[in-house]
Amino acid sequence: MFDRYYDNLSKILAKNKVLIVYGARQVGKTTLLERYLRTSQYRYKLDSGDNVRTQEVLGSRDFDSIRDYISGYDLIAIDEAQEIPHIGAALKIVNDQSPQTLVIATGSSSFELAQQVGEPLTGRKRSVVLYPMSQIELLKHYNRHELKERLAELLIFGSYPEVLTSTSKREKARLLKDLVDSYLLKDVLAHERVKSPKALLKLLKLLAFQVGNEVSLSELAGNIGVDVKTVGRFLDLLEKSFVIRPLHGFSRNLRKEVVSKNKYYFLDTGIRNAVISQFNPLEDRNDTGALFENFLLMERIKKLAFEDFYGNIYFWRTYDGQEIDYIEEVDGSLSAHEFKWSTAKRVKIPKDWQNHYPDAHFTQVNRNNYLDFVS
Repeated sequence: MFDRYYDNLSKILAKNKVLIVYGARQVGKTTLLERYLRTSQYRYKLDSGDNVRTQEVLGSRDFDSIRDYISGYDLIAIDEAQEIPHIGAALKIVNDQSPQTLVIATGSSSFELAQQVGEPLTGRKRSVVLYPMSQIELLKHYNRHELKERLAELLIFGSYPEVLTSTSKREKARLLKDLVDSYLLKDVLAHERVKSPKALLKLLKLLAFQVGNEVSLSELAGNIGVDVKTVGRFLDLLEKSFVIRPLHGFSRNLRKEVVSKNKYYFLDTGIRNAVISQFNPLEDRNDTGALFENFLLMERIKKLAFEDFYGNIYFWRTYDGQEIDYIEEVDGSLSAHEFKWSTAKRVKIPKDWQNHYPDAHFTQVNRNNYLDFVS
């Protein structure tokens, strides 16, 4: 059993604030919730949005029914809350009628749950995302040397909890394929506006082969046989289903800077490899650099989430090919980071970057020093 950064939910749980825990299926939301409740001093009720009776009560928006439902409990916990119609209105009623009652709701489909809780709970919620296991969390179980020894395995199979605890590569691959086929895409394919699942899956494969590269929506549309608006909608759904993460281009109006295209990364490298059914060792791959870049970006995002980072993140490229993999901007200050799997040579700072942003910090992140960057 792995420890999670948010294991002690009391640190972020507060009266008058509904706590929403988002995350993809199988990242450990239910386990996190159950472990916390077992050690909690509160009298609690744990229920599931899959429960038809719970859907009827909380979906009714009836004050008396909801008041009876929560009566006598200090804490109400709803797992898979996105399955309950009008859940945002129900949680608002709980918050209004019984402000001393603590509330936790988890959801695996942010595009469903966020739409439902957004307006009703304005100013009344705290949201966190539970990602697959982070390097920060794994450092509680392995020392730095041991974690570096597992880097190749993490790039290939990712860091979903159940995958990490599996002992054989065959079992890891099977679990990841099941995740892609049965869980992760379930939320997207079940969405009422997705009428072409084959096109969506083809899009996902194209993104898997373009990790680290700028993506043209018109090219994607042409390759999968749909219009550009449909591609944009698919990308939005994949992002809100915790499958991919976009990265935008950085510019301060330098004419050369490219900002019209995004890069797309997978929240987990194991899922990316499962999409294209490639679990071969790093020495037999030609995409190790892209995998390492994807891994570093997501591990940094996990770290920033733990730290309540409020800045912006980007990549940077000019039309003549100068580029930097990752930029952070906080209160006007810039830090630039170039990702390189190889440790053989020192990367030079791009000339235009150095000339136009001379005060920016610049570092090279490789497989020797990456733990300093992500933990």
